[in-house]
Amino acid sequence: MKALGFAVIGMVILQACTPPVPASNAGPGFKSATDFAMERARRDAALAASGSTTFTASTPVQTGGIGSSDLAAAGIGQAAPIGAPLSAMTQTVDVAATAPALAANNGAISDEQDFDAVANRESIASDAQRRAAQAAVREQVQPTTLPTRPANTGPNIVEYALNAPNRMGQEWYSRSIFATQGRFQRNCVKYMSPDAAQRDFLASGGPDRDRKGLDPDGDGFACGWDPAPFLLAAGH
Repeated sequence: MKALGFAVIGMVILQACTPPVPASNAGPGFKSATDFAMERARRDAALAASGSTTFTASTPVQTGGIGSSDLAAAGIGQAAPIGAPLSAMTQTVDVAATAPALAANNGAISDEQDFDAVANRESIASDAQRRAAQAAVREQVQPTTLPTRPANTGPNIVEYALNAPNRMGQEWYSRSIFATQGRFQRNCVKYMSPDAAQRDFLASGGPDRDRKGLDPDGDGFACGWDPAPFLLAAGH
């Protein structure tokens, strides 16, 4: 019996030390949700009576530490009420309405690709006048004969091209067995252009003789010089 008595006493002591389980319908810091609601109503009434600031649609909203009124003054967005939908915070820009203003403020922007803009200021008659004015100032250069070259200026490669009996790559002259490809490449790199090589080739006895190995294939054209552009210009 004594042991049972001690057990009962111990259970009573443990129950006294165990904190009560909070009710599931209790409000934060209050005995019940009803008490919390009543306290909130009293607080709102006190704030309204004292004239405390409440958020309205015109209240500036703090954005990243900068007031929305400051942003609006700087031209960066407008203040939006708390809880407003995302569409209320989005500014829609009418591109069609702003395009004329942008074009007026920037003379470098052309509206020639805008059919409506051009159609409003141009007509078939004005287009015909503009085309006629352009045709009046157009100058067409007619081909003329080759100018007379002064004497003692060296070989005339243009005249040679127009009178050559063959075309590039067509063997016409006999060449020595010593006219190798290696000698051809070494000597041709010494000239600034194929025209300069052809002039020196003709001045050195070409096309019959090829002392420097500039024309190993015997077509009469040194270092890959081609008479075709001259023939084309002359209409041959």
